[in-house]
Amino acid sequence: MKVALFQTKLAWENSEINRKFIEEYFLNEDESFDLFVLPEMFTSGFTMNPSAVAETMEGTTITWLKDLAKKRTCAITGSLVIKENEKFYNRMVFVFPSGEVQYYNKRHLFTLAGEDKIYTKGSEKAIVNYKNWNICLQICYDLRFPVFARNVENYDLLLYVANWPKPRINAWDALLKARAIENMCYTIGVNRIGEDANQLEYPGHSKAIDYLGNTMVDCENELGVFIFELDKNTQNEAREKFNFLNDRDYFDIR
Repeated sequence: MKVALFQTKLAWENSEINRKFIEEYFLNEDESFDLFVLPEMFTSGFTMNPSAVAETMEGTTITWLKDLAKKRTCAITGSLVIKENEKFYNRMVFVFPSGEVQYYNKRHLFTLAGEDKIYTKGSEKAIVNYKNWNICLQICYDLRFPVFARNVENYDLLLYVANWPKPRINAWDALLKARAIENMCYTIGVNRIGEDANQLEYPGHSKAIDYLGNTMVDCENELGVFIFELDKNTQNEAREKFNFLNDRDYFDIR
């Protein structure tokens, strides 16, 4: 499966500008890909003012994503602010080329920023099947909680989208590698770049790491689309050879 990461700056609470910027890069990329990955809250930046940017699952951005996915016959994923039943969610959507949408609501809300007081947390782990790949969807702060991400379902790809700031970027680098090693799966993290309205700086460091912890792609702090290919057969061969996942613990999350 060929994956394209878009490491991008984000205009603060301006979905129209962000959609236009993303679309320009998406449509002008010459190389083909199967999956296009956007960062957390790609229409707004990491805002604690959801009423200013919230949309519905029938709103402009979801309709726009479906149109883009159809145009390039690929899937698109990333998170945005969704309002549903009078509640706000930091929701990661996965839009298939067919127009089908599956989603994951962020479980671990970032208490340091007060996200837990404004947004409603998710309760269910979400694994989507696309092109015979089982993909586990996670958002930003989830990265710090390995129990929730533990690969008890034999998923093939662990995918994080984030607004992860510069002061804690070393944790981002280390934890992405740890998640790949402990779960024996390709792990992708897509972070934004630039500054937001709170003067927080985001240094990027979007990357793809293989099932043994080797870095395949490191975007550093560069703006742009980064394309690479994942091979499930080689991952399965490594899992069979080393057998680490067969020795894992099983547990319930409450």
